Amino acid sequence: MASPSHPHSSRPGALSIGPVCAYVLVAEDDEKQAELIRRSLLKEGHTATVVHDGGAALDEARRHRPDLVVLDLMLPVVDGFGVCRVLRQSDDIPVVMLTARSTEDDILLGLELGADDYMTKPYSPRELMARIRTVLRRSGRPVSEQRDDPVVRAGGIAVDPARHAVTCDDAPVDCTPAEYEILLAMVAEPERVFSRRQLLHRTRGIDRASTERAIDVHIMNLRKKIEADPRRPVRLLTVFGVGYKLKGDRA
Repeated sequence: MASPSHPHSSRPGALSIGPVCAYVLVAEDDEKQAELIRRSLLKEGHTATVVHDGGAALDEARRHRPDLVVLDLMLPVVDGFGVCRVLRQSDDIPVVMLTARSTEDDILLGLELGADDYMTKPYSPRELMARIRTVLRRSGRPVSEQRDDPVVRAGGIAVDPARHAVTCDDAPVDCTPAEYEILLAMVAEPERVFSRRQLLHRTRGIDRASTERAIDVHIMNLRKKIEADPRRPVRLLTVFGVGYKLKGDRA
């Protein structure tokens, strides 16, 4: 995780765009790639929402107008070209396209549809973050809240990626690394239902021996820390037959 210093402070070779916290929508159907991008964005001090198909990307863009979209070309439901085309009909949201297809025709089509930048896979996460900084700086558009604060908040819970800290109703919460990653994912996307497999993926780098049932234990322990009555949770809810969700709106 990032050090306690501000995420935009004096990185060698970094392009400074000022103390900005951008809200970035990541549309990528590869869950591992999407999670890598999400974590990289959080370390940069941004907030991020991840979706895995083009229809969900358009819905999220309409509901919560992002400052930038990282858009995979080969999305199900609506492909990246279709998403970019729709976005350009109604908005000027900067778009960075990602694809495994590197033919000149594909690149030209993406740029003609209004993509601000284009990266082919495989790519370096550091280079992607540098491209995002450049596109945000170049766009010159106001960025969400123009704040230094990268803290993600929802349902009375605040998660600070820079300081690796959690509070609930302003009281500190001592989390294990796996609990922290689960809360970070759920606070970033309140009301989204996460399957055990999806939550397990968030903790894979922490405990490779974990199983999906280990998620139930983590959730049980989290409820002891953030619920007034862990047996009757009102924040961290079970969606039977699917998984878990965090109740509440993103602040």
